[in-house]
Amino acid sequence: MVVYHSKINVESKGENDIIDITNKIQESINSSNLTNGICCVFVPGSTGTISTIEYEPGLKEDFPKALDKIAPKNQNYAHHEKWHDDNGRSHVKATLMGPSITIPFEGKKLIHGTWQQIIFIELDTSPRNRNIIVQIIGE
Repeated sequence: MVVYHSKINVESKGENDIIDITNKIQESINSSNLTNGICCVFVPGSTGTISTIEYEPGLKEDFPKALDKIAPKNQNYAHHEKWHDDNGRSHVKATLMGPSITIPFEGKKLIHGTWQQIIFIELDTSPRNRNIIVQIIGE
């Protein structure tokens, strides 16, 4: 078994920016020289998340609206009072979604659905520069 490590840098525009990272993950697999295995994609930090979606304009609009129903903007969060910032909802959404996803690959190709892309979602209230970790295990 071999373990390969790489990073993907993304610059977000701030809250609800959804960035397709599927091709960058595939590039990491190609660089690993591994044929079959699994790929863990992880975002360090507590206000970003990794997930999958059909990356199309309608869902890119619908998904943030759904998240806002779970953790609304105009709600009082104890986090704001403790730290004097405005991203309590960002932490709540990120905690519910999680920081990572694991995707299998075979024949050097990610295994995912035809309309399924791997995405990073910025949940913080301001633009961020993120280094997403890609850990690949395989043979």
